[in-house]
Amino acid sequence: MNTKTTSVDCPNCKKAVAWTDENKSRPFCSKRCKLIDFGGWASEHNSIPGESVYPSIEDEYDQ
Repeated sequence: MNTKTTSVDCPNCKKAVAWTDENKSRPFCSKRCKLIDFGGWASEHNSIPGESVYPSIEDEYDQ
């Protein structure tokens, strides 16, 4: 049986995190780091580059 535990770096603080079923916040080290990351997405500080899926309200008024 292989008992090696995989470890990843927390995307927020870069702390080493064991990838186990017990860690409900994975890949984050804690619920705090998970919420900080979520806040970045919710405030649109984080984003994925590309074309907008939905036209903005400003585009609708330009027509």
